Amino acid sequence: MASSTLSPTKHQGGSFLLEPTTSDEIFTPEDFTDEHRAIARTTEEFWTKEVAPNVEGIQHQEPGLAVSILRKSGQLGLPAVVIPEKFGGMEMDLTSAMIVAEGISKDGSYSAWHGAQAGIGALPLLLFGTEDQKQRYLPKVSTAEMVAAYCLSEPQAGSDALAAKTRADLTPDGKHYILNGQKMWITNGGAADLYTIFAKVGGEKFTAFLVERKFPGVQPGAEEKKMGIKGSSTTAVYLDNVKVPVENVLGEIGRGHIIAFNILNLGRLKLGPFAVGGAKEVLRASIKYAKERKAFGKSIAEFGMIQHKLAEMAIRLFATESCSYRVVGLIQGELEGFSWSQPDAAKTMLKAVEEYAAECSFIKVFASEMLDYVVDEGVQIHGGYGYHQDYPVERAYRDSRINRIFEGTNEINRLLATGMLLKRAQRGQLGLVEAVKKLQAEILGGPSLSTAADEDSKLVENAKKVALLTLGVAYQKHMAALEDQQEVLAGITDISMNAFAMESALLRTQKLAKQHKGENAQDMTAVFLREAMEIVESSARTVLAACSDGDALRMNLAVLKRFTKFEPVDAIATRRRIAARLLSADRYSV
Repeated sequence: MASSTLSPTKHQGGSFLLEPTTSDEIFTPEDFTDEHRAIARTTEEFWTKEVAPNVEGIQHQEPGLAVSILRKSGQLGLPAVVIPEKFGGMEMDLTSAMIVAEGISKDGSYSAWHGAQAGIGALPLLLFGTEDQKQRYLPKVSTAEMVAAYCLSEPQAGSDALAAKTRADLTPDGKHYILNGQKMWITNGGAADLYTIFAKVGGEKFTAFLVERKFPGVQPGAEEKKMGIKGSSTTAVYLDNVKVPVENVLGEIGRGHIIAFNILNLGRLKLGPFAVGGAKEVLRASIKYAKERKAFGKSIAEFGMIQHKLAEMAIRLFATESCSYRVVGLIQGELEGFSWSQPDAAKTMLKAVEEYAAECSFIKVFASEMLDYVVDEGVQIHGGYGYHQDYPVERAYRDSRINRIFEGTNEINRLLATGMLLKRAQRGQLGLVEAVKKLQAEILGGPSLSTAADEDSKLVENAKKVALLTLGVAYQKHMAALEDQQEVLAGITDISMNAFAMESALLRTQKLAKQHKGENAQDMTAVFLREAMEIVESSARTVLAACSDGDALRMNLAVLKRFTKFEPVDAIATRRRIAARLLSADRYSV
């Protein structure tokens, strides 16, 4: 497995709230190896040659077109970047898979085909399959000879996947399971040759099965009529007395939730690079249009409001890119020296991803909401033309919306992120209690001198303190019942998530500065930190008002004011500088 350029220093999941991190300890796109850059070039060449000329055909679901392109990508190994060579894969590192995801995501429909094949289609088999199962199926999935799909959702079981009604009953001779039920919203469903289907054995034990399309009783439904990603295949899958050999049970009986939740973590992480790639393409198109469109006798790119939009698109993109690859680097650091030939290699991979499950939820939420902002402003820059199907931003606007629903809704992920941090603390894996007590002692001691070396570092340090403050106040109010306070949990997640993004952007900028690079990054970070701190303050006010009152609330708000005050920068002038660099480069640049 290819290795990333990483510091040997490791940080526990969630520990960013408790301890400082230096710029040398994080992974950024500037740290890509020659091998990483090579796979990026291969992906770009594939996109330009095979996908770009066929985007309209894919959108109109020309029969067999998307599958034929997917199989061409299989010849290059793009759906099988992390799969071991012995199963037809490239056996590269996780970073490489994320680079491919970013490069393939210029169109939402094709990226859905690729993402389902390389991610939820292949990974359950790779990580949970027996040697026999992998030998039988993985080489064909690697090349897309077999199109793969993942069947978890049902008409009445979306976010609550464990409420599934699909049954699996063992035959009297013990050789097969009989599956009956219906799956819903299945990506690649209409073209898949192999389905990973979740069903309850005996109506109780949630279990995964490998089900071939050719098994009698398997019937994909008609293509769904969707708002966006119209060129992707999304169908129901009907199961009518489908006989599945017992050898095709994936993982353990009654342990299907382990597969489902771990695959979701990886999907949430990968949504970061997918959103980054899509946003870069929309920003590029918006820059091009703004330079070409004339109004009032000059290019609209010369107008301050348009420059504001372009700069803000880049700022949010930079923050998302920074925290996405930071998490990839954290996981890759846990996998130092990893090889698929090692005993329990799959367990090692799963453990590394699970360590940063909360951060994966951050990425999913932050990236999907960034992309929604970027496509919205892209349409606005295009004006009436942005509403016309002849312009790609119209399609990007519709395609983006599903990302806040994919991989667990953003609402579910907001609940999960803080919930997972609290559970880690309860298990003794994260010193939240000690950190909250330390902060409370600092507060009672009066104003303290920050250890931060500069104003930007102080903003990051204080955002983390606000996260700990709200966690402490909320837990003191609700104790174990905090898990039922959804709005409070979501507010705390917004604080922690923004603190993580703030630190990621700042550390990347500091790392660039050491190389005398990143002039645009410095300006983008300066604006982003202050915008994010305003979100931190607003979210904290809501949480504190819900969890305290009277004198206690007044004291908490006074503490919050101390932590969230900052010296503003001239954001107008800074955004104009950012926009000028973007317009000069004709694309996103740091």
